[in-house]
Amino acid sequence: MDLDLRLVRYAVVLADELHFTRAAARLLIAQQTLSAQVSGLESRLGVTLFVRDRRHVELTPAGELFVQRGRELLVEAQALLEELHENAQPLRLDVITEGLTSGVIARELGPRLTGVQLEVVQGQGLTATVSAVVDGRVDLAFGRVHGLAKPLPAGLRHHPVRLEPIGIILPADHELAAREKVPMAELAAYPLVLHTAEQAAEWQDWNREAATVFGLRIGWRLHGHGRSAANAAVLTHHAPAFAPLEAPVSDGVVVRPVVGPVPLGRLSVIWRSRGRAPARLRRAISAIQEITAEHDWLTPPTSEYWLPEADRD
Repeated sequence: MDLDLRLVRYAVVLADELHFTRAAARLLIAQQTLSAQVSGLESRLGVTLFVRDRRHVELTPAGELFVQRGRELLVEAQALLEELHENAQPLRLDVITEGLTSGVIARELGPRLTGVQLEVVQGQGLTATVSAVVDGRVDLAFGRVHGLAKPLPAGLRHHPVRLEPIGIILPADHELAAREKVPMAELAAYPLVLHTAEQAAEWQDWNREAATVFGLRIGWRLHGHGRSAANAAVLTHHAPAFAPLEAPVSDGVVVRPVVGPVPLGRLSVIWRSRGRAPARLRRAISAIQEITAEHDWLTPPTSEYWLPEADRD
């Protein structure tokens, strides 16, 4: 027989109230209708669920079993409806800005998530995007989880996706541009441009720690959005700036690896944890882990490298 969830709900509410009048009021139906529907359910099941007389209503052993499992069915049905609704919504990814690892992930994620619409936004920094993830306006964000103005909220989870090599971007006619690799010790002779989005407190913290640890000089602290703005600042001040090694560069700008040690940034994916995650989000996180493994992004370089203290955990 087919089990009508409407009748299951009737039985569960009646079990809660053990009173036909109150149960009918909760269900917004007439008492006579509730009584007839429960009697019809019992007839179809071939068991008695409730013992009732003019004074009281009580569950039979069969009724206790039915109500217990019925509650589980109703919870599962509600979860199914919510998951269907959520899966119909686009999956929103914040990729920080153009030309970064998060953009590579976004491009490779689409073909792996058939039937899921991806919506890519650029929040310019995890500090600003955290509240959007907490509120559900963004499903997945990327960034350095340490160095924020305050710790990540307890309702968020994160997983590392890359130990990203940080290089130095330079004007093409800068004397360091002639080097294939720039030793960290040599950077101390040149004032640096620290160019980050104002919302990217985590990378401002990375820059400050790198400068302190290696005795680097900070010539200019600038806030702006996007790689093109960073490239323009390098040209304007004719000075080097830290940037991901694979960052896109414009005409007149080059990027060089830094060695002795190789500086790394630990990039993570962040999402909201609230009970069982929607299927589309679980698929996306699994696919991101596959992308990370295929690129071997979490294997550190064989040569000497540096991570901020907080990122080594």
